[in-house]
Amino acid sequence: MTLKEREVQGVVVLELSGKIMGGPEASEFQHRLHALVDEGKTKVIADLSDVNWMNSSGVGILIGGLTTLKSSGGDLKLVGASGKIESLLIITKLIKIFDSFNSLEEAVASFS
Repeated sequence: MTLKEREVQGVVVLELSGKIMGGPEASEFQHRLHALVDEGKTKVIADLSDVNWMNSSGVGILIGGLTTLKSSGGDLKLVGASGKIESLLIITKLIKIFDSFNSLEEAVASFS
């Protein structure tokens, strides 16, 4: 998994790519989210457009991120989940926990 960061209209967009499978990547993602919270940035979108695989540890990474941000008064929203990733979210019923959007514009607007 690789992680890129940018900001759109006051919302942090974390662009994830590759396989989300836990391990060192999980720590990197969590450390970045904690740093964002420390900076007062709690509106975050995880862009999953370039994620081609996610296992249960990957799902755990997203849940941990959501918990971190919610406990700080923020939120983690998802955008661009592919068919495989969206199916995983539906099967695990996490689609009910995460706000998920088809476009970045919709996701950013949802924070308004």
